[in-house]
Amino acid sequence: MKSLTAYETDLSDAEWAILEPMIPPAKPGGHPRTTDMRAVCNGIYYQLKTGCQWAMLPHDFPPSSTVYSYYRKWQRHGVWERLNLRLLEQCRLQSGKSLEPSVIAADSQSVKTTEKRGKSTVLTEVRR
Repeated sequence: MKSLTAYETDLSDAEWAILEPMIPPAKPGGHPRTTDMRAVCNGIYYQLKTGCQWAMLPHDFPPSSTVYSYYRKWQRHGVWERLNLRLLEQCRLQSGKSLEPSVIAADSQSVKTTEKRGKSTVLTEVRR
């Protein structure tokens, strides 16, 4: 069931076709899942994009407690990391690149150093 109102953050059919197979299945046993996972994802993306409070999600999404519950559960179980990795891999393949990056770059703004009396000091971790 797609939300009644289309939001800019709603997944397109093509985006949903990619993500749907990666959504964890319902737990075996018990009642079958009745919550529309596409609507849950749309609610999550709406909240992340707008920054609204979870309780302020528009009412055409599933209940905010349900959307938040799935968001946190997927966060704890690494689902978001797997989704992002899969999407990154697909982007790399579509652009003709290998799955693994071959180069990494760091600029001087990214690497912090501590200077003391004109010398660069490397801080080491003290193990206790």
